Amino acid sequence: MSKISAHLPSSITPFSFISEIARRIRIIPLVVLLISTVPAWFLMEAIAPQVVRAYTARVDLAIDRLPDENYETVLRRAEAVARASAQRSFDQDILVTDVSIIVTVQNYGAIVPVLTLEVSRPQWRSRPDAQIWATYFKTARSLLFLENNQDLRKQ
Repeated sequence: MSKISAHLPSSITPFSFISEIARRIRIIPLVVLLISTVPAWFLMEAIAPQVVRAYTARVDLAIDRLPDENYETVLRRAEAVARASAQRSFDQDILVTDVSIIVTVQNYGAIVPVLTLEVSRPQWRSRPDAQIWATYFKTARSLLFLENNQDLRKQ
C-alpha cells in the first residue's frame, strides 16, 4: 500500500532576524550614498570648478546685388554687413570668444561667397575693422558675372 505524507517545501527554517539584518544592510549604504553625494559635489566644485564654456559664433549672411551696382560697391556692402554682424555677435553673448562670418552675394541666380571674417574678441576690441580681418575670395567677381558686365558697358 502507498503511504501519503506531507511534503515540506524546504528543510531550511527561515530566520526572521537574518532577513531583518539583510534589509538593514541594504538600506544603510543607500542612505550613506544619498547623503554623501551633495557634499562630494560641493567639494569637487571647490577643488576644480568648471571651465567657462566659450565658443565661436558662426554667421552666414546673404546679400543681393542691386541693379547697376559694381563689384567694389557690393564688396563694401559685404564688409559693412560683416562688421555689423561681428559687433552684434560680441555684444549679444559674453561667452563668444571668436566670430566666423561668411558673406555671400546673389546676382541673377548665382550665389557666391565674397568674404569671410574670422576674428577673436581681443583682436576685434583692438581694431574693429572688417577689412583687416576679412579674407576675400578672388574668383567671386567672375563667378558673379560682374567682369562681363563691365566689359559690355565699355563697348
